[in-house]
Amino acid sequence: MKRWILFVIAFVFFVGGVVLFCNFPHGKQKICTYEQTLFYDENEHVIDGKETICFYNYTDNALTSICLHLYPNAYRNGAKAKIVSLANYDKTYPNGKSYGGISIESVSHNEDYLTYEITGIDDNILKINIGELYPDDFFEFEVGFRVKLANVNHRLGYGENTINICNYYPVLCVYENGGYVTDLYDSNGDPFYSMISNYKVCITYSSEYTLASTGSQETTGEDGRLTTTIIADNVRDFAMVLSKKFDIINEKSDGVNLQYYYYNDQNSQSTMEVIKKVLNMNKKYGKYPYENLSVVQANFVHGGMEYPNIVLISDSLSDYDTYINVVVHELCHQWWYGVVGNNQYLFGFLDEGLTDYNTAKFYDVYPEYGHSSEEIFNNASKSYANFVKIYSDVKDDFSTSMARPLNEFDTESEYVYLSYTKGMLMFASLEKLVGTKGLDSCLKYYYECYKFKIATPDDLINCFNMASGKNLDSFFNSWINGDVVIGEF
Repeated sequence: MKRWILFVIAFVFFVGGVVLFCNFPHGKQKICTYEQTLFYDENEHVIDGKETICFYNYTDNALTSICLHLYPNAYRNGAKAKIVSLANYDKTYPNGKSYGGISIESVSHNEDYLTYEITGIDDNILKINIGELYPDDFFEFEVGFRVKLANVNHRLGYGENTINICNYYPVLCVYENGGYVTDLYDSNGDPFYSMISNYKVCITYSSEYTLASTGSQETTGEDGRLTTTIIADNVRDFAMVLSKKFDIINEKSDGVNLQYYYYNDQNSQSTMEVIKKVLNMNKKYGKYPYENLSVVQANFVHGGMEYPNIVLISDSLSDYDTYINVVVHELCHQWWYGVVGNNQYLFGFLDEGLTDYNTAKFYDVYPEYGHSSEEIFNNASKSYANFVKIYSDVKDDFSTSMARPLNEFDTESEYVYLSYTKGMLMFASLEKLVGTKGLDSCLKYYYECYKFKIATPDDLINCFNMASGKNLDSFFNSWINGDVVIGEF
């Protein structure tokens, strides 16, 4: 047998072995994994959990500690972090102030207890001492924890209709630039930043409830309780919602299992059609890479909230047109945040601005909903101009820069106008410059380059330069840094 044939055979077996190794569910692949066992006590509104994390040192440094966010502590009594603005206080706490939080019960490695501390500027970080872990090595450890849910219409808490179980567990901090990113929870935007990981979650709860979640479910029942085992691979985060009131529509579209969980929607089948249309529209950027996608009506203070494979839509939206718009927006996040990730604390405009642009273009593809992107961009431009005038009159140091952390936006309105509205107008302006097909090509290339990864503003600019064949540095920098003057669209 010729030497080159032997080489090809050997190479095929090698690649096959690597693929098998890297895709083995929850094995020692080069990705962090979470395995959780949870019990929800519906009377005490408490989640008791054990979480085994297989941490992969993807950094270039030897690590002596691992840091995890404790987001539930933003809900505790005495927290420095504010989960909502004062303007949304009553809507968030309809029954008065209520508190929650997370307690760490144990941290161990191979049944040996590890030393740890609750640190951060607001008891928001769990720091675990691990000795020394070299690059490309793994460290498996177990965290026992208890989460107390507040009576609150927010990401984590119980309300009249749903129990929202989101950002509930100790989650690994991203390590970059020589340290862990440990930013504090903030009432502006989505103060989260996480890497793609694999999850296996087993949760036990009363059989009175129906569970919506990230991933694929299998459920068994005994003695009035259900245990659901959920597998979710290659996802940036994990979330669940429980309710006694859910009706469900199940359909399949383009190979994806679609679920709509609702309890107050007279247009439920029409909503499912919207879900299918978003899936169809966005595949021009890249195919939705998961088997399942759920839209879930929930008690939620804001319009909606995105998580991988699952989005929450507020049950308090004023009209069906607004409801549709929020559904479209949150589903577009499956591409921009879910698959193509970014630091939402520092660069919220990367996913929110792009998602709002994507939402506006939905109405061009489906004009039967009575809107167009031109109408939306023109209205947004006028609204943004009024916002800038008002803020400039009352703030001497007012900045229209988009690239700043959440805690540097003085109000929720300032964050929304600069991250959502201005971000959307930036992409609308770019469409005028490179054309609709040109911008679609840029977004497709961006998606392909950064799916399952983290993108920065520089990464987006470089991708758009490559895909368009133009130098767009000055265009993006003027928009991002606040120098651009925005006219009518």
